[in-house]
Amino acid sequence: MKYLFSSFGAYGLAVALLLMCSSKARAQDDLLQKLEAQTTDSLHTDYTQATFKGTRVINGHSVETPGQGTLLFLISHRFGTLNSGAYNFFGLDEATIRLGLEYGLTDKLTVGVGRSSLEKTFDGFGKYRLLRQSTGLHTMPVSVTVFASAALNSLKFTGPEHPTDTRFTYTYQALIARKFSTNLSLQLMPTLVHRNLVDTRAEQNDVYALGFAGRQKLTKRVALTMEYYYLLPGHTADEFRNSLSAGFDIETGGHVFQLHFTNSRGMIEKFFIPQTTGKWQKGDIYFGFNISRAFTLKPKA
Repeated sequence: MKYLFSSFGAYGLAVALLLMCSSKARAQDDLLQKLEAQTTDSLHTDYTQATFKGTRVINGHSVETPGQGTLLFLISHRFGTLNSGAYNFFGLDEATIRLGLEYGLTDKLTVGVGRSSLEKTFDGFGKYRLLRQSTGLHTMPVSVTVFASAALNSLKFTGPEHPTDTRFTYTYQALIARKFSTNLSLQLMPTLVHRNLVDTRAEQNDVYALGFAGRQKLTKRVALTMEYYYLLPGHTADEFRNSLSAGFDIETGGHVFQLHFTNSRGMIEKFFIPQTTGKWQKGDIYFGFNISRAFTLKPKA
């Protein structure tokens, strides 16, 4: 009997030692797996996706581009001011529209053209994604996209005919954005608008502005957006208002539907940065929408 208990005790001790060794081995394996995962993550670059859901915040551009081989058809629409009264159905009797096409030559480079009913304006632009927010092997805290556009006023002028070059307005922007979380994105937009022709000597050919924009996700498919352009001191800032807009992004399958309120009637930089006249406190508010549809013309390999 004594021998039996002695054998059992030895067996139990051996089992306990085996279990301890097994536990240590598993712990070591788990630690090695975690270290391998961290090493793999550190060797891989993760790029931030969908800082904004569209190429526009409201009036202005976002850092986003359509992507290589993607054609984007964009309809932008503004009704009249809400304070125009019941006779004009609070602005719904009036309309300003812009139709635009944007194409991704590469994932970084986009070109676009458009036509606005306001001043019968044609516009074209180029947009290049310079930096992209990322973590991992290459860490970048922000996304940066550079933007340049030209707009041509094609109205028939009364009086002496103006040379074609005087009809152009140029815009240059750096779009700097960061996605702070899955719900919150912010963007900064230093801007220069150059007008070849102004009406008086007092007016500025070069107008500088600093834009701010944000997106706060409310639900899976709805987000609150805001956009503000501050005119730097000068004649333009004295005579015109800063553009202020707020609205909602609604994702509906293949397109993004944007509803918004703004004190700017125009939908390209030539109009909403140096020529905004509406005052929110007086009800000079335009209700409008942007709707975009993407078409894949050249699938990625």
